[in-house]
Amino acid sequence: MPTPVDSKSKLSANDGALVSDPTLYRSLAGALQYLIFTRPNIAYAVQQVCLFIHDPRESHFATLKRIIGYVKGTLDFGLYLYPSAPTKLLAYTDADWAGCPDTRRSTSGYYVFLGDNLISWSAKRQATLSRSSAEAEYRGVANVVAEICWLRNLLLELQCPLRKASIVYCDNISSIYMSHNLVQHQRTKHIEMDIHFVREKVARGQVKILHVSSSCQYADIFTKGLLRQLFTDF
Repeated sequence: MPTPVDSKSKLSANDGALVSDPTLYRSLAGALQYLIFTRPNIAYAVQQVCLFIHDPRESHFATLKRIIGYVKGTLDFGLYLYPSAPTKLLAYTDADWAGCPDTRRSTSGYYVFLGDNLISWSAKRQATLSRSSAEAEYRGVANVVAEICWLRNLLLELQCPLRKASIVYCDNISSIYMSHNLVQHQRTKHIEMDIHFVREKVARGQVKILHVSSSCQYADIFTKGLLRQLFTDF
């Protein structure tokens, strides 16, 4: 398969008949979870099939077999680490607003580079509903900022402190505006904790939130199925 998941609508909990052997489904899904430790390009697809591990359907199993087909054709792929000075952290974050057809929760994803090396990534359905795309995107920003803070503290303990602010790229203008504007708006009151958390890190000079165009938003690979050419480029 050219990609681990298609670009159609996301899986639904009641889509199709129950699988005849749920134990096999759970075994394969569990094995793929270990594989994403060195294959972040399948993280979103594996996250999707693991959402239904308690009650798998035939459509879910078809998606799981597609992932295995993709892995079979890319056995030489992996996560490469290169000698690099740990002088900066760079992150991309994105969210697919209300993408889940059952709960209408959003899926957020991010990845973090230390120097030239990819060291952290995530593709995860958000725990609560977001009432706007800006809210969904900002929750994604808050998640990656929390990860960056943890990594900065870890590097400090390893006696490799970062002197420069870590850069976070986001393609949502509203989220970037909220990270700098100190005025609380009606539309953002329900995410007030995330608002203050990110603003504090920005004010301290630990993090900078910058805009990136959607065509260069590499974190899309963690939030939705992409067309073959775009997936390959990312």
